[in-house]
Amino acid sequence: MVEGSEGARAVTQAVPGLPAELVAELRAALDDLALLTEPEHVAPYLTDFWHLSTGSSPLVARPADPAGVQAVVRACRRHRVPIVTQSGNTGLVGGNIPDSSGRQLVLNLERLNRIRSVSPSGDHLVAEAGCVLAEVQAAAERIDRLFPLSLGAEGSCRIGGNVATNAGGINVLRYGMTRRLVLGLEVVLADGTLWNGLRALPKDNTGYDLKQVFIGSEGTLGIVTAATLALSPRPRERHDLWLAVATPAAAVELLQLFRSRLGDTISAFELIADPGVEAAEAAFGIRLVEGRHPWHVLATVAWSFPDGLMAHVEAVLEAAMEQGLVLDGTIAQNDAQRAQMWQVREGQSEAMTRTGSVWRSDVAVATDRIPELIERCEAILPRVRPGIVLFPFGHLGDGNLHVNVLAKAPDRLGPEDRTRLQDALFDIVAAMDGSFSAEHGIGRWKRGALDRLKDPVERLLMARLKRALDPDGILNPGVITDPELAP
Repeated sequence: MVEGSEGARAVTQAVPGLPAELVAELRAALDDLALLTEPEHVAPYLTDFWHLSTGSSPLVARPADPAGVQAVVRACRRHRVPIVTQSGNTGLVGGNIPDSSGRQLVLNLERLNRIRSVSPSGDHLVAEAGCVLAEVQAAAERIDRLFPLSLGAEGSCRIGGNVATNAGGINVLRYGMTRRLVLGLEVVLADGTLWNGLRALPKDNTGYDLKQVFIGSEGTLGIVTAATLALSPRPRERHDLWLAVATPAAAVELLQLFRSRLGDTISAFELIADPGVEAAEAAFGIRLVEGRHPWHVLATVAWSFPDGLMAHVEAVLEAAMEQGLVLDGTIAQNDAQRAQMWQVREGQSEAMTRTGSVWRSDVAVATDRIPELIERCEAILPRVRPGIVLFPFGHLGDGNLHVNVLAKAPDRLGPEDRTRLQDALFDIVAAMDGSFSAEHGIGRWKRGALDRLKDPVERLLMARLKRALDPDGILNPGVITDPELAP
């Protein structure tokens, strides 16, 4: 993204697609680094993370503080110009990309990147929306605390987007989704009003919990500019295990054994199909387990005591092997081995993309129904698109599985293939009382699925909420819901 003054050249001429008065107001309200109009500088803000779609916008506004965000929202409201909000631009459902009309303004929050305060005694910090997740983790570590939100894009995703999408990641089993980690929010509303709800209270029963309205709303109800985030004790002893299992059912049994014997020390429990593991090992030059096995589990256990956990882990592994649940496995002996394990897990999509065309999904069912979900997908999806390879992986501990597929080069998955695969998978999940979007959100790409599968009463309530908080419909229109649906 552009930071220098060259890319943020002052806007002195009309910007096609936007009212001249709007551009003049923004130029007067914001600093010289805030407005991007040159096509080569705007382009990075118009494409999604996997480069599957590209939108159009003549201008990117990058205010440096909440007052600047307010100024942009007020001006856009006056001139009825829709706003698409971004922070790290790492979203995976198209909700952070403008449409093709060329009449939407991109509001990027990357310059709101201060950690405003850190409270070691209160176990919280206040971070602005543009703070990179890894920087927030590092700020917590400096005071011997843990901010447990962790995902593959943590080196580039930002807190505003994490809050707006209610990000999940690998530690949900122990610490929960983002909404469990947020104590308070600062939000610019659709009329430009700033709501300061940056309280640090675990308990506050003084009416509606308004912060929860904005968490997971994907920028459609308000624009998050800062968040008060809860911190946890930092684990002193941690063990990462790579275990081979024969079937998803065995992995579920193994999870239950771990839960009964290790309880809340389990922070991650991932299931990975071997095709993805083999591709990642080849791509990154890693060998985790000798010999091929159909399924793999990557588990992390940790606690705040300095030692003593390994004995419990070894006892559980011995029981798992006696019961035939584990075929082979290893425990990371150092940080380098741990990093390799997680590189294979996090690099599934990247590795598969090197060998062909990939379609990605994000669904959830009850944990004990994961084997059934996989069986149904193996039976149906290859008939929907012959020649594909399934490589499911994801967070078995909380029932969130990414049922991804590969078409090996030179074969490719076209838009019609992706639509048919998505519809077939979502129908399977709906029939199992699951969710067609476990942690990535709705955005634009899953809007049709929401209209087709979401309970009508829930859709009506969401539309009424949207109309109440954004009556002019300028905040990320086309994402999640349509206010016109509300009577």
